[in-house]
Amino acid sequence: MAQVSFTIANRSHSVACRDGEEPHLLALVERLQRHAPAAMRASAGTSAERTLLLIGLMLADELDERDRTPAPAAPAPQEPELPQDLLDEIAERLEAVAAALEDRDHVA
Repeated sequence: MAQVSFTIANRSHSVACRDGEEPHLLALVERLQRHAPAAMRASAGTSAERTLLLIGLMLADELDERDRTPAPAAPAPQEPELPQDLLDEIAERLEAVAAALEDRDHVA
């Protein structure tokens, strides 16, 4: 079991997690820390618990807004554009195949 230490809103914490999950946990900590300055201002330094509560409410508000806002539709995958000279060559080959098939049908 791994141990990860970090600071949120000027408070140190240590949390256990499964081995290998440390990067994910630290990414979550960064997300919390982005809200810490606003939460600290809003709590006016009254308590660490209030600051963490406000951070949690800010994240819950983000999730609520994300849930209410439909995700944009994914753009349809575009086929890669082929160079014109390659398209011309393919067209010529197809015409030659078609002509050969027509000749074969006339002979048969």
